[in-house]
Amino acid sequence: MTGFFRALIRGDVSTVEAALHTLDEPARRALGDELVAHVRSRRDNWWWGKEATALAVAAVGTLSTATKAAALLGRRSVTLEDVDSELVVAAARQRGVPWLADLAYRLAERLPRSRAWDGWHFIADLLLAEKAPPPTGDAFVAGWAHSMWWVRSAEGRQQVPMLDRLRADPFLDALVPRLFEVDGIGADLAFTGSGQAVTPTLAALAMEGRLDRMALLDGVLGRLLRGDRPGALRPFLALHEQLGPSPDEVAARASTYLRLLADGPGPVAGLAQRALRDSGREVEFESLLDASRVVLGRPDKVLVRAQLSWLDRLARQNPERAADIAEALASGAEHPAADLRDRAATLAQRHGHRLVATVTVAVADDELPPPVSPAPAPSPITEVDELVEAVAVLHAQRWPSSTLERVLDGLVRLTTTDRDRLATALLPVLRRAEVGAWDHEWAEFNVLVQLNGVLLAAAAPGEAATRRDKWSRILSQSLTRTMRPFRNRPAVEPPHGSALTLVYCARIAEIGQRLDGRNDPGLLAAPTSVTGALDATALYERLAALGDRPVWRWDLTQALLRLPVGVDEALATRAAALGTPAGDELASWLRGDALPAPVHEVVTVGRRERRRNVVTSAPPEGAADPLGLLTVPAHPIGRGPHRWSNLWPALLPGHRGLVAAHLLPEIASAAQEDARDFAMVLPVLAECTGEGGPALDLALAYGLCARHEVDRVAALDALLMLAAAGDLDSPGVGGQLGVLAADGQLTLTRVATPLRDAMAAGARLSVWRLLAAALPPLLAAPTPPRGTPDLLNLAAEAAAATGVLIEVPGLGDVVARGGTSRLVTEARRLATALAA
Repeated sequence: MTGFFRALIRGDVSTVEAALHTLDEPARRALGDELVAHVRSRRDNWWWGKEATALAVAAVGTLSTATKAAALLGRRSVTLEDVDSELVVAAARQRGVPWLADLAYRLAERLPRSRAWDGWHFIADLLLAEKAPPPTGDAFVAGWAHSMWWVRSAEGRQQVPMLDRLRADPFLDALVPRLFEVDGIGADLAFTGSGQAVTPTLAALAMEGRLDRMALLDGVLGRLLRGDRPGALRPFLALHEQLGPSPDEVAARASTYLRLLADGPGPVAGLAQRALRDSGREVEFESLLDASRVVLGRPDKVLVRAQLSWLDRLARQNPERAADIAEALASGAEHPAADLRDRAATLAQRHGHRLVATVTVAVADDELPPPVSPAPAPSPITEVDELVEAVAVLHAQRWPSSTLERVLDGLVRLTTTDRDRLATALLPVLRRAEVGAWDHEWAEFNVLVQLNGVLLAAAAPGEAATRRDKWSRILSQSLTRTMRPFRNRPAVEPPHGSALTLVYCARIAEIGQRLDGRNDPGLLAAPTSVTGALDATALYERLAALGDRPVWRWDLTQALLRLPVGVDEALATRAAALGTPAGDELASWLRGDALPAPVHEVVTVGRRERRRNVVTSAPPEGAADPLGLLTVPAHPIGRGPHRWSNLWPALLPGHRGLVAAHLLPEIASAAQEDARDFAMVLPVLAECTGEGGPALDLALAYGLCARHEVDRVAALDALLMLAAAGDLDSPGVGGQLGVLAADGQLTLTRVATPLRDAMAAGARLSVWRLLAAALPPLLAAPTPPRGTPDLLNLAAEAAAATGVLIEVPGLGDVVARGGTSRLVTEARRLATALAA
C-alpha cells in the first residue's frame, strides 16, 4: 500500500477513496493499523487542509472504532479546521460506519478550550449528518459561540444575516443556556462578524419569541453573579441593556440586583445601581441600606458618588427613615478618597447623623514585618522517579529556575549512573508532552529547543547522536569568549543577541556532552538558594571534592557568576591551596577579580507618542565584557518579549540592577502595551541582592502602572519586599514614575491602588517619600495627567500618617491658582497636611 500512503501525504483524496473501495473489511482494518503506525512515525507530522481531509477519510474508512479514529484525528498535529466533512461523511456511509456521531462526541471532548474553533465546524457537520444532539462541554460551546460571528468563506459568499442564521441554527435551543454557564465564553461573544454583533441578535430573537426572554435575562444575571474577567463580562452587560428589563422585572429580581450592587465588579455594580434606582419601585429598605454600606467602602468613585446621591434623594423623599439613611451615609466618611469622605460626612450631618471625631497618630517610619530570607535550594535529585516527576512539573509550569536547575543537575547525575532506568521512565513522559515535536533544527540559541534536546538525549541515545553536532557548534562559537580577566586585556566585541541566552545555551550544550560520561557528581553551579545564589564555601567544597578531575568550563563560569559580591581573602587562600586551575579561578574571583559593576544610563527610545525610558549598560572604563553580560543596548520599542526572562535573575542573582536593565523592555511592555505577566519577575528580582539603580527604579514604576492587575500586584509585592529589607529607593522610584507619567508614557490612574495597598500594609513612609518625588514633575506638566489629584490625596494621607515633613516643589504654585478644581482642592489638602 505504498501508493496509498503517498496519496495520503499529497492530500489526494480521490486516490485514497479508490484504494479503500478495493478492500474488504479485514484488509481495511489491517490497513488501519498501518495508518496509525505511519502517522506516529512521521517526522514531518503536520496534517491540514487536503492532507487532513485525506487522513480523515482514511480514518473512517479503515479504523474499527470511534475511539481509535478520535485518537488519530485528535492529535495536536492534525488540524481539522478546513477538512471537507462531506467527503468524510460519504466515506463513512460507503463503509456503513455506525459510530460517526460517537466520533464527533469524542473529538468534541478533545477540543482545546483556547482554540475551540479549531475543528469545531467539522465536528458540527458530523453531528448534523447523523442528526445527533450537540454536546454541551465547555470547549464545544465556545466553538459554537465563535461560529456565530465567524462566517466560513463558503457561507460568507451567501451573505446570510446573523439573525437568519441563528434563527435556523439547530443547536440554538440546546446551547444558549450554556452561554451563561461557561467561564470566559463572553470573550467569544464580544466580536462581530460582517458588521453583525451576537448580543443584539440574541435580544432580537427574544423579542420575536424565538428565544425565551426571561430565560435570557435570568441567564445574564446568573453569569454576572458568578463573575468573570472584565472582557468576558462586557457582552453580558450589553445583552442586559438590549433586553431592557422593565421596572416590574427588576423589582421581581431586586435581591439579585442588590447582590450585584454590593459584590459585583465596577461595571456590574453600576448596572445594578442604575436598574434599581431607575425602576421607580420600592426596594426592601434594610437590604438597600446594607448594600449601601458595602458600596460606600468600594474604591469605585463614580459608583460611590452615585450611591451618595441616591441615598440623599431617598432621605429627602422618606423623612421618616432619614436617620437610618444618615447612619448608612456616615459609613462613607471613612472612604479612602478625601472628596468622597467629605461629601458623605456632609450628607450624613444634613440628615441628622452626628459624626465622632477621630484622632490620627502619626508614625514616622514604615511598620513592616522583618524581611524573610530566601529559602535554601531543595536538595539534589538522586532518584529516577523524582527526576521524572520534576520534568513533568517543568512542562506544566513556566519552567521555574529552581526546578530547572535541579533537573539539569539530576540529569547529569542519573544519566551517568542509571541511564537505562532513566530512559525507560522518562521517555513516555516526554512523548505525552510532545517534547521536541515542534522544535526547529536550526534554533541553536533557543533555550527551549536546547532544553528539550538535553531531555530527549537523556531518554533516547539516538536523539543524543542527532544533537551532538549542534552542541559542538554552540560551544565552538563561544570558545573565544573567555570570561576572565575583565581588566588588562584587549576590548572584546559583545556577542550579537542576548548574552543571557548565550550563557544558558552554552551551559545546556555542555550538559548534553556530559551525558556520555560516567559517575558525574553533578553541577558546580547548582544553586544553594532558591534565588539562584551559590554559597562560596559550597563551591569551594565541590571543587575540593573533584580533586584533579577536569572542570567543565561553562559550569564553572555560571558558578562564579552566582557567588555573592565581595572579597573573601580567607576562603581565597584555601581555594588557591587546592592547586588546581579551578581553585585558582575561585581564589582570583574571591580576591576581587569578579564581574565589575557596569555603568548605567537612562535613555529614551522611540519618538512622538511611542516613547519608552530604558537603561543602557556598559562595562566600566578599562574593563572588557567578553560575554556581553555588562552590555545592554537601547532596544527599540516593539522588540518581542523573551519567553525565558524568568530565568535571568537566577543567572546573576547578586547583580539586581544589571538583570533589571536586561529585563526592562519587557517589564515596560506590561505598562505600555497589552502584555501580561511580564512584571511577574519583579518579586524574584527583589529577592536577589546588589544595587538596584535606575533600572530597578524604572522597572517598579512601570510595574506599578501595568495594564493587568496581576502585574501590578507583583510590583506591589516587590516594593514591600525591598522596603522591608531597606533596599527600596523610594525617591528614585517616585522620580522615575513622575517623569514617565508627565511624558505620557504611563497610565497614572493605575498606580493609586497599589500605593494605597502599600500604605495599608505598613509602608507609609516609603509611599510618602515616593509620592513626594513623583509629584513635582506631574505638577510642572502643562496639563497634569489624569490621576494626579488621586496621588495628591494619597500624599496628604501619607504625610498625616507619618508626620514627616517633605517639601514638594510646585505644590504652592498649584494652590495659588485658586478655584475649586479637584487638582487645586487636593493640592490644598496636601499643603494643609504639611502645614499641620
